[in-house]
Amino acid sequence: MANVNIKFNNKDYLLSCDEGQEESLKSLTKFLDKKYEQLKDKLGNIGENKLLLITTIQLIDDYFDLKQRVTQQKKKLDDLASKFQELKRLAIKYKEGKDKEIGQLNEELDSFKKTIEENNNLYESMLDKTTKSLEKILLNTESISKIQ
Repeated sequence: MANVNIKFNNKDYLLSCDEGQEESLKSLTKFLDKKYEQLKDKLGNIGENKLLLITTIQLIDDYFDLKQRVTQQKKKLDDLASKFQELKRLAIKYKEGKDKEIGQLNEELDSFKKTIEENNNLYESMLDKTTKSLEKILLNTESISKIQ
């Protein structure tokens, strides 16, 4: 334990605290003394005990207000986290749906490519047959022309 000399209401006190907490205790005491002096200036000298009680009540009121605001902010944070998780789930679901849709479109595209290739081969085959047929007709026409 460490001992710390502090001043409160123009009086010196020797207080004990854990090692390393000396500066914190001094800071807290200065804050309390400042609040006490502010009330003393505002209310006059109504007695040390009454001023200490009022100072304590104000500090506790500030503490509870702050605690309530922290609780509200934590709730807002929890709500935001929940909304974020829902948004994340929706985004994943949307992406999975789009991935499936893209997969189906790729399958259709492959099918169309295959159909086009088959039709192109069929067209070339028909063109070849037509060309050969025309060549035969021309040969036959030439043969007939020569005979006459």
